[in-house]
Amino acid sequence: MSNLKVNSINDASGGSNAVLYGVAAPTNSMGFRNRIINGDMRIDQRNAGASVTPSATAAFQFTVDRFAYNQSAASKFSFQQNAGSVTPPVGYSNYLGFTSQSAYSVSSGDYFYAVQRIEGNNCGDFAWGTANAATVTLSFWVRSSLTGTFGGTLTNSAANRYYIFSYVINAANTWEQKTITIAGDTSGTWLSNNGTGIEVRWGLGSGSTFTGTAGSWSGTTYLQPTGSVNVVGTNGATFYITGVQLEAGSVASPFERRDYGRELMMCQRYYWRTDPSVTSQYLSSYTYAGTGDYYVPLTFPVWMRASPTVTPVLGSDVSGVNSVTAGTVTPNHVRLTFNRTAGAGYYSLNSFAASAEL
Repeated sequence: MSNLKVNSINDASGGSNAVLYGVAAPTNSMGFRNRIINGDMRIDQRNAGASVTPSATAAFQFTVDRFAYNQSAASKFSFQQNAGSVTPPVGYSNYLGFTSQSAYSVSSGDYFYAVQRIEGNNCGDFAWGTANAATVTLSFWVRSSLTGTFGGTLTNSAANRYYIFSYVINAANTWEQKTITIAGDTSGTWLSNNGTGIEVRWGLGSGSTFTGTAGSWSGTTYLQPTGSVNVVGTNGATFYITGVQLEAGSVASPFERRDYGRELMMCQRYYWRTDPSVTSQYLSSYTYAGTGDYYVPLTFPVWMRASPTVTPVLGSDVSGVNSVTAGTVTPNHVRLTFNRTAGAGYYSLNSFAASAEL
């Protein structure tokens, strides 16, 4: 019997591929190993790369797609795709950046954090809340103007199970990759439907009410490790992150790179909008006599997580129409209602957004 020869070659990203009879078996398959969506921060439908300083408190405000920000005090951070225009880690083109707007003194009940909510359909196989709970590994690249111990939490939809993780940033203004392995929670309720399965949060500042000891599961609402760095406490401090991956197992594998079209569709399950650079996106014309309502069906590019909240805005190129509203909405389409003021005319949309975010 002859021996089977397997060679190894390096790919463009520095990884290796096994070659069997001249056919490469890529280490990065097109599956769904990484449960984080848009972990390389490529897609930014809402803000198109613009800087945002949110003023609302106690409400998730979305940054790049699938990543949100929450705060207890307004206007303490700005966020932006590629904030500061620094060079990303090798192999990446984008990152999400937060910049502190003042030297804010954190009170006991304060909180500031970035978060991605993972749909239960995408992480139910972890079997958390059972004796078979899977171990997972969280990995990411991070860069900050501050050094020291940082951290965050994983929590469930009921916000009654928390795991505090910690990591150390050793050098200021330097990209460092962090890897945290977490034993799955055998307690609590973890959804496996289209609700929130797991929330992953990165702390940017927390008061004593929301800090605790890292490294174990708890029923207490914690956001950061005790004594960790509060980015919000230093004026002009920066916190940048990219290459975020959450996967089953105790070892971090190379970042799973999905093609742009696939990643965009995965984002559009939760949010999509028309091109923000086009202020008059023509739809149709009508020739009916009289006034009243005219209906236009619009099919979404993907089946959304749930029936979305729809926000249509009339464009500048309109005639014989005074308003547009969303009528019947399902996870895959909406019936737009245009109110006519004349028997014949045409209409367009300035913008259209549909949100089914967790």
